[in-house]
Amino acid sequence: MYSSHADSMQWLDDIQVLEMIVDKFSTSDSAEVHANAAEILCAVTRYAPPALAAKISSPSFVGRLFQHAFEDSRPKSVLVHSLSVCISLLDPKRLVSASYQAFRSQLSHGTLVTASPETVNGMLDSLGDLLKLLDVSSAENVLPTTYGSLQPPLGKHRLKIVEFISVLLSIGSEVAETRLIQLGAIQHAIDLFFEYPFNNFLHHHVENIIGSCLESKQDHLIGHVLDECKLVTRILEAEKNSALSSDLTKHTLSTEGRCPPRIGIVGHMTRIANKLLQLANTNIMVQSYLQQNSDWIEWHTSTLTKRNALENVYQWACGRPTSLQDRGRDSDDEDFRDRDYDVAALASNLSQAFKYGIYSNDDIDEVSFSKKNVSNLVY
Repeated sequence: MYSSHADSMQWLDDIQVLEMIVDKFSTSDSAEVHANAAEILCAVTRYAPPALAAKISSPSFVGRLFQHAFEDSRPKSVLVHSLSVCISLLDPKRLVSASYQAFRSQLSHGTLVTASPETVNGMLDSLGDLLKLLDVSSAENVLPTTYGSLQPPLGKHRLKIVEFISVLLSIGSEVAETRLIQLGAIQHAIDLFFEYPFNNFLHHHVENIIGSCLESKQDHLIGHVLDECKLVTRILEAEKNSALSSDLTKHTLSTEGRCPPRIGIVGHMTRIANKLLQLANTNIMVQSYLQQNSDWIEWHTSTLTKRNALENVYQWACGRPTSLQDRGRDSDDEDFRDRDYDVAALASNLSQAFKYGIYSNDDIDEVSFSKKNVSNLVY
């Protein structure tokens, strides 16, 4: 036994424990092993002693993660969980899983690890290869759903890539912003937003991407979203054609012969539109863009204003929502609201519940899914 915490940390560094953990992405095909390895590495990024902190945030270590992720023979779970570690380096306060919160209070040594500009640049070197994986045009698998079909389903790995883009935009790196614009990452994410109108996990991340761009006060980012990505035009088109398409060229199809449901992105589009209105009060560029768009002005007057009035809970007559006016936000509540849960970890927990028979009640006859099916249900 070592006599001090410093000695034990030095021992961990000497035996190259981080290298042993990251090599699990290469030596095992088990998604559970990959998830466990990523969770340990994410915990290290949050409370690491100096020696381990320097190693895990180094460009060489990040390069090793991506090397395993892009190996052709590796399962997609390697990419998903490797990106979880990179996201944790970029945003150490991001919540990874409930089990991490259980022992978080026991970690009293070390400080939060933050990615250096060199580390961020190392991640950006792999961005082009990541964006190629977002392409869904050549995929042939089809997932039946209650409303129609996905051809193909988005998948955990594409969702994780969009989350990675969202976090890259949130760190305020001009180099990252420029690179994301050059590679079309923001536009690609917005395309997926409209192509998969029932994937709320995806919508959450894309809304964050749009919000980061609009709130950045960087004209090149705002202009890219409004002009090149045609955000307002696409919102207005989706509002005009709000029923799910049955066009066979689309990636989300309505069931033939049934009344198509309304697309599931209306709430997100409403929040984005309100964000634009809010920014127009202080940003001349946004204000000018909206004032010159006659279709926007008409939709704002005829639809958005009425929708906001209808959805204003403080004006409801039932009485209950008015109690929200008196509710203060203490630090715990604020921390809870700011958490951004790892979707891959949540889906993994759901898979475990089915695997070990937690939902094996005799009254629930329909629960006969495999782990693969459970994961697909989310996406």
